[in-house]
Amino acid sequence: MKVSILIKTIVFYVAITCVFLGSCTKGKTNYEAERGEVVEEGVEFKEVTDFVAAGYTISIEALNGVLYRGYNDIRVRIKNTQTNTPVEVSSVTFLPIQTAVSGEKRSCPNQYNFSYKSGDKYFSGYTVFTSESGAEGSWEINVNFTVGSQNFSVIKEVLVRQQTNKNLNMTMFTGKDDEQYVIALVSPQKPSVAENKLVAGIYKLNKPLDSSSKSIADQLQFSYSQVDRYTLKLDPRMPEPSMGNHSSPNNKDLIQEADGLYHGIVNYTMTGNWTLNFILLNPDGKVIRGTEVPKDFTPGVEGRKSELYLDILF
Repeated sequence: MKVSILIKTIVFYVAITCVFLGSCTKGKTNYEAERGEVVEEGVEFKEVTDFVAAGYTISIEALNGVLYRGYNDIRVRIKNTQTNTPVEVSSVTFLPIQTAVSGEKRSCPNQYNFSYKSGDKYFSGYTVFTSESGAEGSWEINVNFTVGSQNFSVIKEVLVRQQTNKNLNMTMFTGKDDEQYVIALVSPQKPSVAENKLVAGIYKLNKPLDSSSKSIADQLQFSYSQVDRYTLKLDPRMPEPSMGNHSSPNNKDLIQEADGLYHGIVNYTMTGNWTLNFILLNPDGKVIRGTEVPKDFTPGVEGRKSELYLDILF
């Protein structure tokens, strides 16, 4: 009798396991369908656009030659138009300006003063475009550069596309301090089933400046500031019902490093839909935004998300 009961118990648990594994397999199949083409990591800078002013050719470069909503590493090269050789430029400023349908102008998180890379003779910086070109308005870039004692200023409209790589998602939100924030993922562009270095930029919208200034650049270059000494607590989960809201070990919260960005570790134990649940803390440890998520394993039930999160798919 005991043997019979034992056999029935084993069969029952095997059946339950098969159902759960089957649902996982189905979930992974759906992930593959949703993901579509494999996301290619951007490793090569290509020209986005170029324009000529006062005998100089200004070339704007980005990864894959495309500007996306979210975080973008950007390079600026300036050459003599006639000789096609690099010019000795002492400084470059880079300011993105969005013109809304209403005519209002605004900017976005951005490195205004670009850094010179002498070995490769280009200026380097970043921009976090907060929207695509289109219904919300158009984007243009205002580039100022100095050659010798002369200053030059050029403006060029650029196309900002929707970011199709969910691993580079971004979010905008209002904190409990009534300040407006932006969190933009920087890397990994193409995660692996492993412990991945997770990097993000965190920025705050500044209060409006003196509108009496005649220069748009004077007003907009300070639109956002990088927040310092915050902490971004991380709890990654697979929220799909088939995944049971499970997390992973060895994750590390994101803290600011010397480059100004926030660095942590996210451990993806399998491919599929993941949610990065966050809690943003200010330097005093007070919660700016975000909530704890339940840690229960809940197969068949969709996992709850923090009020501050980003969805990932790889």
